Amino acid sequence: MAAKGAKKDKYDNFMRQFRDQSTKGWKPFTAGQFMDVWRHYDADGNGFIEGKELDGFLREFVSSVVSTDAGPQVVSDASLKNMKELFLDAYDENRDNKIEMSELAQILPMEESFLLLFRKDNPLESSAEFMKIWREFDKDASGYIEADELKNFLKHLLKEEHRTVSEEQLIEYTDTMLQLFDSNKDGKLQFSEMAKLLPVKENFLCRPIFKNAKITMRDVDRVFQLYDRDGNGCIENDELSGFLKDLIELVNEDYDANDLKEFKEAILKFCDTNSDGKLDQQELTLFIMRYAHASGTEIDLDSK
Repeated sequence: MAAKGAKKDKYDNFMRQFRDQSTKGWKPFTAGQFMDVWRHYDADGNGFIEGKELDGFLREFVSSVVSTDAGPQVVSDASLKNMKELFLDAYDENRDNKIEMSELAQILPMEESFLLLFRKDNPLESSAEFMKIWREFDKDASGYIEADELKNFLKHLLKEEHRTVSEEQLIEYTDTMLQLFDSNKDGKLQFSEMAKLLPVKENFLCRPIFKNAKITMRDVDRVFQLYDRDGNGCIENDELSGFLKDLIELVNEDYDANDLKEFKEAILKFCDTNSDGKLDQQELTLFIMRYAHASGTEIDLDSK
């Protein structure tokens, strides 16, 4: 954080405080400093640094090497446009012209242990794996990952990477990650918030089959195989919860354990014909037929 009482003017450069004034290089960013930078530039708190926020960040990122403020004209509009293109090309992996938390963590010289917590280079294989981890760390089965549970989760991640941090660092990491991902500010992480901290490589239901004009039996087979992870002929337990998680994410970015529970009850009520709490391939086919009918998609279950 900038020193209290430091003199500021309208051209004060927020990023300059993080540079070594003798070498002009960046000092390693702590977790708390990363949080400070994020909150400073994500002015509207929508989870992205974009538009004028991104312009301001880039101007200050570059001009912070200068010891004194000379106003935004230090970086011309033409230079800013070119620099923005280069930055987004290098760091904006999903090409949405915004900078997300995980992308900012790649831009700033972060503490290596803290950077590992963003899981950028090691996403989970499936939402079934996500659900397994959720159950492991939601010790009290409250439907939320609370502060102590999040701390244990982060400690586990670091241990997997053979990293040891002090208790003080671990507390700082926990507090920072909670501030970054607890979007409704209730002091704990619900499903949709934890899903951003612990990303899955791919939501299988975003694959083209659910966007095609026609769904075939081959498409149904592929969906079933993707979620029947153990190959026992039914989608159950974490597999079923993972399937429902992927499904609800198609229509709602903000969801919690109660939403998932209600969704599960509704799906099973209409499609679990033998009432065993699982979906076999015939029952999944029934669900997909209902889904396709509701969305106006043509169904051709005679072709593969």
